[in-house]
Amino acid sequence: MLNKIKGALFGLAIGDALGGTTEFLTKVEISQKYGVVREIIGGGCWRLEKGETTDDTAMTVAVAKGILKNSEDPIEAIGEEFLKWYETRPKDVGMIISTVLGTFNGSWFNSAEKAHYQLLQERSAGNGSLMRCLPVALFYQNLKKVETVTRDQSNMTHFDPMAAEACVIYNRIAFHVLHGKALKKTIQDEIKGTIYESSISGEKPACPPDGFVVNTMKWVLYWLLTSESFSEVVIGATNEGHDTDTVAAIAGGLAGLSCGYEAIPNNFKNKLLLKQELEQLAYELLQGRN
Repeated sequence: MLNKIKGALFGLAIGDALGGTTEFLTKVEISQKYGVVREIIGGGCWRLEKGETTDDTAMTVAVAKGILKNSEDPIEAIGEEFLKWYETRPKDVGMIISTVLGTFNGSWFNSAEKAHYQLLQERSAGNGSLMRCLPVALFYQNLKKVETVTRDQSNMTHFDPMAAEACVIYNRIAFHVLHGKALKKTIQDEIKGTIYESSISGEKPACPPDGFVVNTMKWVLYWLLTSESFSEVVIGATNEGHDTDTVAAIAGGLAGLSCGYEAIPNNFKNKLLLKQELEQLAYELLQGRN
């Protein structure tokens, strides 16, 4: 179990660190500038240090810490971690999340609704709640509790139900893989009857891998269903262009969960600047699981 939980957290962070280099570039621009990015090298638009991660990992850590503080009703504790992180003035904060955190009025759900209607032109179906939701599935042993907390943590910042729906599907997959089911079969089972059912075909999505949660999820499913290794998942997402850090992080989380920490190449694991914190967090999630 620890191997899987560590694999999930490290897989997400590795995808984030890899994709941070190529974020906002097109596939052609990446090829012209880097050839193929196969290693964690830093740089990019955020001028990352080698092994540095972005908001995807930071907010995932925040969700995990909030759950560990108050597992019965973690939303306020998660929110405290969000605000604490936001106060550090991080390099990379998504527009929807920045809008909600910057106008937080004491109620997460009310703040998200107000931002959706008054500040975001009713466009809050971003991938920012999907990128951070994985710790919910790693911690809770009851699937209904996983679904409830997953939906609530999404609704804290993303009022559009499409965001919460993607999070719930993703964490249902994660829950079943954590408990022994095969990743590809689980994906196929969980997306049947949803807007993502067409992904079962394995064809490349006709949409860009951008910040719209539906597009992000389609690309995440594509990489997971068509790749044969962890490296293939995160390298593929990193070199496809657009919102590369988030797509690679979300896909990398499930790929790392499936293969386990020990199977992730050392050249990725050892470069992460947050390596020790992620190891400790994985251990605490395992010890506190309920």
